[in-house]
Amino acid sequence: LQLVESGGGLVQSGGSLRLSCAASVSLDYYPIGWLLQAPGKEREGVSCISGTDGRSYYLDSVKGRFTISRNSAKNTIYLQMSGLKPEDTSAYYCAPVECEPTTNIQAMPVLLVAYWGQGDQVAVSS
Repeated sequence: LQLVESGGGLVQSGGSLRLSCAASVSLDYYPIGWLLQAPGKEREGVSCISGTDGRSYYLDSVKGRFTISRNSAKNTIYLQMSGLKPEDTSAYYCAPVECEPTTNIQAMPVLLVAYWGQGDQVAVSS
């Protein structure tokens, strides 16, 4: 399993970006999450999508602004980000994660650290 993130960039506050997490194999049964890590800060979960029932979960601060989705035909997980704020600035990563109704999204456990990708940078200017 190889995951490659793309779609990041520089946007103004209030703008939108769509991050992609592309895989070399089908992701249909993997719970996949998006996480961020800003310089000098701890890694933080943002959102995940279940590998069993397709349910999605979000960090409170991004609810209503971010949407995670799965495209099975393209072996890709997306994170549509709208209403971006300067505090969303960070490197974003996708990875197989624990994604259950009881999961603490902010502290979302990464299941397979070996498949942690290179990440993609998102910068939001004020």
